[in-house]
Amino acid sequence: VLSNQRTRMQARALRTCSRAVVASGRTRRVGRDVSRVRRGERLDAWRMRAAPPYSRGKEDNVSVLVGAERAINGALVDSVVFILDKLYKDRPYPRFYVLETIARVPYFAYICVLHLYETLGLWRRSDYIKVHFAETWNELHHLLIMEALGGDKRWADRFVAQHAAVAYFWVTVGMYFFSPRMAYNFAEKVESHAYETYDEFVNTHGEELKEQPAPEVAVEYYTGTDLFLFDEFQTSTEPYTRRPVIENLYDVFVNIRNDEAEHCKTMIACQGNKSILSPHNPTPSAFQTADEDDE
Repeated sequence: VLSNQRTRMQARALRTCSRAVVASGRTRRVGRDVSRVRRGERLDAWRMRAAPPYSRGKEDNVSVLVGAERAINGALVDSVVFILDKLYKDRPYPRFYVLETIARVPYFAYICVLHLYETLGLWRRSDYIKVHFAETWNELHHLLIMEALGGDKRWADRFVAQHAAVAYFWVTVGMYFFSPRMAYNFAEKVESHAYETYDEFVNTHGEELKEQPAPEVAVEYYTGTDLFLFDEFQTSTEPYTRRPVIENLYDVFVNIRNDEAEHCKTMIACQGNKSILSPHNPTPSAFQTADEDDE
């Protein structure tokens, strides 16, 4: 009798344990599902916060000269965009490759002219050189991403991009000698077009992009351990605050688009009456007067 009672108790205990294990497994699965949903909600919220629409806003009392400079720049950019629309219709990656090859050029031109000014003892803007170099570094990685996606496969695309970049370099050098403000406004319009192009691409092909893996070069650039230069070109953003999450190709293009918005903001700041400073500069203010910079 005792043996039978012991056997029934052991069987009852085993059934109880098995139910507990099953329930525990279900709880863990539900917990993991909830965690995934919450993490997805956090990522979507981050993407919304990280993608402010680029807008210069209304300006009052713009001088005739400034208005003329902007009108000329607008006409030039519109002409280039019209040509790109014809050459690269329904070919987004080659178009992006051409855009990123050209987008690096003005920052090289600015640095060259600033170095010449320093050599002649006319003008010293070390913070400008630091920020512009960081901008070239950012655009370089955009270019590497487009190459990883096959945007440079055709010889004709490389020919167009490289020759357009050489011409753009000398145009920017001449423009920067004549009017740095005009040169910065021209770059602002180019970056604004890039922002709008990537924004339209993300909104149109978002679901498709979410199914594709991110290129390794994008993961290394946006999530690496050394993000000093990534923070350096974003003069309107506090260092260490923007840290992208890269899980797929959609995240890559969202961040490239947001980079272009940051370039626009930096170019607008460069057109102001105050000199920009490196975001890592310990000075409390992000700006200082041109007179203080020229001391």
